[in-house]
Amino acid sequence: MNQIVATYDLSKRYGKAYRVKDVNLTVKEGEIYGFLGPNGAGKSTTLKMILGLTRLTEGKVTVFGKELESNRRSILNQTGSLIESPSYYGHLTGIENMRVIQKLRDVPDKNVEEVLKIVRLEKQKDKKVGQYSLGMKQRLGIAMALLSFPKLLVLDEPTNGLDPAGISEIRELIKSLPQRYEITVLISSHLLSEIEQMATSVGIIDHGRMMFQGSMEDLKSKNRPTIMIKTQNNKQAQKMLLQKGFSSMQEGEFLVFENMTDEQVAGVNKILVSANIDVLRIEEHKKNLESIFMDITGRERSL
Repeated sequence: MNQIVATYDLSKRYGKAYRVKDVNLTVKEGEIYGFLGPNGAGKSTTLKMILGLTRLTEGKVTVFGKELESNRRSILNQTGSLIESPSYYGHLTGIENMRVIQKLRDVPDKNVEEVLKIVRLEKQKDKKVGQYSLGMKQRLGIAMALLSFPKLLVLDEPTNGLDPAGISEIRELIKSLPQRYEITVLISSHLLSEIEQMATSVGIIDHGRMMFQGSMEDLKSKNRPTIMIKTQNNKQAQKMLLQKGFSSMQEGEFLVFENMTDEQVAGVNKILVSANIDVLRIEEHKKNLESIFMDITGRERSL
């Protein structure tokens, strides 16, 4: 699988402080690559350097196998992007805004019609953009980015500020792009649940440093389920089970066990019942992506 984007020890320094430090990011052809991190982690800065909008301090960027610095024009001709928030003329209609980008991109009329259909704005194309809802403006921004049917689409927080219906719409749209149009997507977000539902690969950045990179399966494999058991006498149960080789931690009213098979759970239950210790509840807890994120970054707060 070809590398579409690769960064090598990519760094950006403002004064003495690094906003991004030694980021090695790899996006392969046909992927939806989710670039995750809390606000201020360095996501937008990294994407701007990949697009040549911000000058890098150290390192190197290649896109489509070519170095960005010396091939900027040809790379950007095959790239669409929506960084931070869409740019538009509020006094012009949707279609008039699209015509402006059409002239800049030098693409045929059929592209304009097709992308408006893709983002479901064909019925609102004659309405002034100043009267569009936030979701419609985001969809117009994505339509502009898609206009030349680029090989690479870079989206920075495209669902920011949208209601659940708008988020769902954008998500389904993005998910369709690699198969329908052979577009590779690099999308940043702090909404972990969104990335979980659409990305095939993921990179996690925090305080400007890459903390994890791999497939969504690799990330989810870090999710080791825990078994939580509540008994009538947790202290006695914990002591007895330890003697039988089952170590646990106490968490509230539960004993917590890591990496147990179904057979081991059944065995623990049998031991407790034989010892006349009533088992009140057995629960399996799996971490969601947010919990895994917090484990990786050491952050104890929600994003």
